[in-house]
Amino acid sequence: MSEFSELRQKAGLSVQQAAEAIGCATSTAYRWENGQFRASQRALDVLRGSIPSEGPAPSRFRFIDLFAGIGGLRRGFDALGGRCVFTSEWDRFAQKTYKANFHDGPDHQFWGDITKVDLETIPEHDVLLAGFPCQPFSIAGVSKKNALGRLHGFRCDAQGTLFFDLAQIINRHRPKVILLENVKNLMSHDRGRTFEVIRHALEEELGYEISVRVIDAKCLVPQHRERIFIAGVRKDLGQRVDLDALQLPDVSHGPRMGSILHREDGSEAGDPPFTDDAGRINPRYTLSDHLWQYLRNYADKHRAKGNGFGFGLVGPDDVARTLSARYYKDGSEILVDQGPRLNPRRLTPRECARLMGFDAPGRSDFVIPVSDTQAYKQFGNAVVVPVVEAVARHMEPTILEVIAPRRIAGTVAAE
Repeated sequence: MSEFSELRQKAGLSVQQAAEAIGCATSTAYRWENGQFRASQRALDVLRGSIPSEGPAPSRFRFIDLFAGIGGLRRGFDALGGRCVFTSEWDRFAQKTYKANFHDGPDHQFWGDITKVDLETIPEHDVLLAGFPCQPFSIAGVSKKNALGRLHGFRCDAQGTLFFDLAQIINRHRPKVILLENVKNLMSHDRGRTFEVIRHALEEELGYEISVRVIDAKCLVPQHRERIFIAGVRKDLGQRVDLDALQLPDVSHGPRMGSILHREDGSEAGDPPFTDDAGRINPRYTLSDHLWQYLRNYADKHRAKGNGFGFGLVGPDDVARTLSARYYKDGSEILVDQGPRLNPRRLTPRECARLMGFDAPGRSDFVIPVSDTQAYKQFGNAVVVPVVEAVARHMEPTILEVIAPRRIAGTVAAE
């Protein structure tokens, strides 16, 4: 991370805001941000002078962020005044993006491979967050073993999977509240066996009252994206979270793509390298003639067979398909219509950040320090931030209620 980037984020400024404070071009600030050039001493001094002198706000609860990706789950709980004390993410490129956007104190621990973490080193915490991968389990479902009179449990059913490592952490630290996130297909994965093992482990073995809900993010962002959320509260605490009671906007009245696309009419500041200094989109995101013809031929071939495979062409009044981690390959699931004179284009990584809610519409605050390929993978694997924020706000009263014995004047008592 460049010195400019570090000071800018400590000051709580976006790149554009930093450029305005310094009095330089936004493109120059981005070159300093990405380490292409070293910032001038004057610029660094301006940023140092912008850093708030007061210490961080007291935290209301402590949480850990597992299978963290680029921090989508964390952002929802940071917004509640929680303090993240432990993060685990194995992908080195995701680590780079995460660390560029979160700046933690010396008491925060960051680990890579969760399978190599010593359980005793994980700090105590009130809330556990995990967007764990979906993996098949090697032993047949719990119901079958019940019928055969065989013993079962996550130690046997989930051994060798990442859910096993997650369950071990829960079993050792007994967080009061948990929130897990996964793809919708977790429910049907491996003919339902995967979810049955998870449900049994959480409810019967680990002792959590769980609530499950599939949420389509298109009520909050212009993207059809269904994800499953599993909220749990330790049974001995006598509280529960009911995700079905979470009220969300009507999906039919959700935002449209025009809210997240770059405005090229001069009303939006430049965002190099995704746009030029005047805000015009870099031509590299427009599909080549060869790729555009290939995608049309591919769609025609499958249409003739009665299949629905093909590209997804969107305009400002549309809602996009699900952004996937393979978007970097050809962008076919979400192509922006540029009219009859130009081939369609991919979304820029900045537009992906907005589509996933890491940036608000029209903003460019989220730091993207990796290549386009890695950025597309990261956003395609991420959780939609406004959905997590809504879930977190719904869980907030329960979280504060169950940690009440440790609260002093609205802050978490010192350990």
